[in-house]
Amino acid sequence: MKASPNDFILALSEAIERDVETINIEDCFRDYVEWDSIALLSLIAMLDDNYGVNIPREIFEKLETIQDLIDQVNNS
Repeated sequence: MKASPNDFILALSEAIERDVETINIEDCFRDYVEWDSIALLSLIAMLDDNYGVNIPREIFEKLETIQDLIDQVNNS
C-alpha cells in the first residue's frame, strides 16, 4: 500500500502520540520530544499494520525525515 503524506502523518501522529499539527514532512522524527523506544516500537507496528512494511534496521538507521520514511514505505 502506498503512503500519502497526509495519511502517513496522521498515522504517525497517532503512533507516537504527537499533535498532527506539529508534524511536518521535512521534520527529523528522531528530534521529536516524544521519540523514545516506545515511539520506535509504535512506529514499527504502525508501518506493519497500515502498510505491511518492515524496514530492516540497517536501512531504518539511515532514515532521517518523515519524507524519508514515506519514501521507504512507498519503495518497499
